[in-house]
Amino acid sequence: MRKWLAQHPRWTFYFTPTSGSWLNAIEGFFAKLTNRRLKRGVFRSVQDLQAAIDRFVAVTNVDPKPFVWTGRPNRIIAAVKRGKEKLESVHSHDC
Repeated sequence: MRKWLAQHPRWTFYFTPTSGSWLNAIEGFFAKLTNRRLKRGVFRSVQDLQAAIDRFVAVTNVDPKPFVWTGRPNRIIAAVKRGKEKLESVHSHDC
């Protein structure tokens, strides 16, 4: 992996904790869109699908719920350090 990265300097990997609150908020929005609007929908064209998504976003934005950060910085930093250590220990065997 390190050899490949050395050969492809434009690529950069970033560790994102799976419990990252911002990522959970985005995943939650798409889950809500899927379950409430798309799962049982019938769309005869791409334009119909786009219109359904646009309507869902418009209705959702009528009463927006702002994201409130609840993560504790010290826990997040500790999780990032643990993840980085694990990633480095796994990939040290790849070289």
